[in-house]
This record gives sequence, C-alpha cells and structure tokens, in this order.
Amino acid sequence: MIFLDANYFLSWLAEPTTAVDVERNATATALFTRVEAGAVEATTSEAILAEVAFVLTSKQHYSLTAEAAAAYLASAVRMTGLKFAPGKKRLYLRALQLWSERPRLGFVDVLSVAIVENSDHVLATFDRDFDPFDDIEYWRPEHGHAGEDAPHS
Repeated sequence: MIFLDANYFLSWLAEPTTAVDVERNATATALFTRVEAGAVEATTSEAILAEVAFVLTSKQHYSLTAEAAAAYLASAVRMTGLKFAPGKKRLYLRALQLWSERPRLGFVDVLSVAIVENSDHVLATFDRDFDPFDDIEYWRPEHGHAGEDAPHS
C-alpha cells in the first residue's frame, strides 16, 4: 500500500505553474487515477489531510475557500483505492462536510467535532466557536469549580 504525503495531494489538486509542477501534476494525476479506479491501494493520515487543508486555504499558497478545499479533499477521500482504518473514511467525510458548512472553523476543529460526535467523548475546549454544535457534549467546569468533572451540553 502507498502512503500519500501532502505534496502528492497538492501536486494533484493545484494548478501547475512551472515545468516541475507540470511533471509532478502528471505523476500525481496518474497515481490518483489508479487509486480512484481501485487498481492501487493508498492511504494517508489525519495529519496529512490537515496539512493539505491548511495549504489549500492559506493566503500565502492557494487561497481556496474552505468549501472548495473540502470538495477537493472529499473527492480524494471517496476514492475506491484510498483506504483508512474502519470508520475513518466516514469520519473524514463528516469533518469535510462540517468544514464546508462552517468555513470559519479550521479543518482540525471540525475534525475534533466529528470525532466527538461519533464517540462517548466530551469536548474540553475554551473555544466558543464550537458552541453551535448542539449535538456534542462539552466539558466545562462551573465557575469556581475547576476541579470537578462535569460535562455540560
């Protein structure tokens, strides 16, 4: 099985601008075509998906919207030959959906939401950007009770 680094995703997704980029794009496109057809099995990690999401939306790099970056990444994650541990493909697609719906949040934040949604975990965070997610449980100690283990919705 092939482990895909971020530069393969970026070479496949980004518009080539130099001769080297054109060559890398052709190589990456050929590999992803085989992965999509299921002729080759590949995998990657959450860290790589997060890096690709960051670079695609970075103003210093590609300046894509979160919605566009999420759509590109979702098309890759859905590929037949792209394999993940059981349940991870669904988890990543859920995170990408959430990111597309709430682009103000970063990919890592919505990945955290997707993980908590599908588990018995509670989310400990000081970040109020998570507040719109009513279907997850939060761990927030009451004022003056910082030592208590009290989850809150």
